[in-house]
Amino acid sequence: MCWRSIAAPTPPLFAISDVIDRAQAIGLYEGPLRSIIHSLKYEGRRSLAKPLATLMRDRCGSILDGADFAVPVPLHPSRRRERGFNQALDLARGLTLPVSRAIRRIRATDSQIGLPAAGRHRNMRGAFAPSRVPWRSRAIDARVVVLVDDVSTTGATLDECARVLKEMGAREVRAVTAARVATLQP
Repeated sequence: MCWRSIAAPTPPLFAISDVIDRAQAIGLYEGPLRSIIHSLKYEGRRSLAKPLATLMRDRCGSILDGADFAVPVPLHPSRRRERGFNQALDLARGLTLPVSRAIRRIRATDSQIGLPAAGRHRNMRGAFAPSRVPWRSRAIDARVVVLVDDVSTTGATLDECARVLKEMGAREVRAVTAARVATLQP
């Protein structure tokens, strides 16, 4: 895999919703970057998380600067058992921020693959909640947090996670992903 061939997206920052203040990806979900993410996520090549996180730090530094915590997008426990790991958590651990598991996935959702934007947002509604560990929830109050995930397609997952974090009192929610999809279906 040629890491140098991963082009930065234009524009570098992308909009998600009114609950995410800023978001950025290291590249578009295509070519070598797509292959790398697939290898990480579906082939269990967890060693790829570290170089991906390094690219996130290098290309998305403005999103990470001044943040208090990285919050990985959680998997539902059944998906976590099936996959054996959470790729978002592995990516978050490679960033320069303390990692907080402040939110949890409370509802298993259908695969987002093939769903249009509106369907993805409906699918994610109510899928996340604050952690059951009280100090994790309290730690978010008045803080700047960065959501971490592998891919943003429509932003539905990031949006729902951000809503929960804002309800928990986060002052600012940013997002960083390894990749983003260039064009979205309505």
